Amino acid sequence: MKNFSLMLASVAALSLAACGQEPAETDTMADETAMADDMAAAPGTIVDVASGNTDFSTLVTAVTAADLGTTLAGPGPFTVFAPTDAAFNKLPEGALADLTKPENKETLAGILTYHVVSGNVSAAALTKMISDNGGTAELTTVNGAMLTAKVDGGNVVLTDAAGNTAIVTATDVPASNGVIHVIDTVVMPS
Repeated sequence: MKNFSLMLASVAALSLAACGQEPAETDTMADETAMADDMAAAPGTIVDVASGNTDFSTLVTAVTAADLGTTLAGPGPFTVFAPTDAAFNKLPEGALADLTKPENKETLAGILTYHVVSGNVSAAALTKMISDNGGTAELTTVNGAMLTAKVDGGNVVLTDAAGNTAIVTATDVPASNGVIHVIDTVVMPS
């Protein structure tokens, strides 16, 4: 996550530096249109964004092993609750190596699609859903199982089918086909 934060800080610094430059003598409609186009340019797909961040290298490896890269690079929109490498490291020893074997591709795909919700659910929309539903919101994942979200101690917490929890540690990471929310634990369907 440090690399992603560093990347965002670098982009922000470059943007501020560019804003501090003296404007050209002639501001034209073409210049304004070009700037609007640059600002509207979306980052890559969810797969591209995850691939560009070293904190998601295990997730990218798992997505590749489950043959979900093309799906998650599709038009979406998708909301992905993306476990970091540290989250995958919490799995029992040998579990990830076992899951990435070709014979376990279907099981791995089921686990990964349990981290995906159809649509673009921003952090604000999710917290509103939680508030509007008496403190919890049920999210139907792409694999058909439910995740429960609630706010606890100022954090959005996801509870999986087994009762395990994951804390959302970063929100609203944009992608051209949806949004990524970072979580600290791999959630598991039943």
